Amino acid sequence: MIRIILAVAFALVAQHAAAQAPADVLKELAPTGKLRAAINYGNSVLAQKGPDGEPRGVSADLSRELAKRLGVPFEYVTFTAAGRAFEAAKENKIDVLFVAIEQVRAAEIEFTPPYVLIEGAYLVLKDSPAREPADLDQPGKRIAVGENSAYDLYLTRTLKHAKLSRAEGGCCKNIDLFRAEKLDAAAGVRQPLAEYAKQHTDVRVMEKPFQQIRQAMGTPKGRTAAAAYLRSFIEEMKASGFVADALARSNQGDAQVAPAGG
Repeated sequence: MIRIILAVAFALVAQHAAAQAPADVLKELAPTGKLRAAINYGNSVLAQKGPDGEPRGVSADLSRELAKRLGVPFEYVTFTAAGRAFEAAKENKIDVLFVAIEQVRAAEIEFTPPYVLIEGAYLVLKDSPAREPADLDQPGKRIAVGENSAYDLYLTRTLKHAKLSRAEGGCCKNIDLFRAEKLDAAAGVRQPLAEYAKQHTDVRVMEKPFQQIRQAMGTPKGRTAAAAYLRSFIEEMKASGFVADALARSNQGDAQVAPAGG
């Protein structure tokens, strides 16, 4: 009952907000007259391609809801990797994007608080002696990552001994590189790694993650009015149950909705 009351209240607030969106917010979020939303197919927790070819998932749903509230049309701009969406944001070719909060990216992106928490994990051969992430940060160890992904940026900053091998492109290219070059591990988002492991019995995913990935909404740096609006928007979407419902609809119910404020 409480959730129903909250949903009704938020719906009323949303109707008012759409009519009252400040002019500076509209100018910054839709400078071309429409909301250009980056959708990253490289992260299957956030985005999937539907049977009609259109983006599905929590990031697509949030983009659609935001455009509705602003009272502007929207356009999905799709990418195969987060790094490519980030480059488009740097060039002001998109208005909002959905990537992990990372200090390297913060120089170019205004981030909201996270809306989803997911884990970075390692895929290894089933008979690998490595049992936890520290076992892989050893001299001579090689790890496959998706180039410019959140986990690439994190591991580049934190690994002391292991070497990274970077794969261009989107989902599963890191696994292909791991296989092709007989590396010690593939780093990635837990859910697609686990799905792969279900279908390939010679590999396993480490239980202990090496990173918590804080997925947020962002807009190009300098759009301060837009950033403030997006922060409130994301907090409302979490509190109302919108994010949880979007994850459930896209069969990503095991992803964790981030708590309020962080």
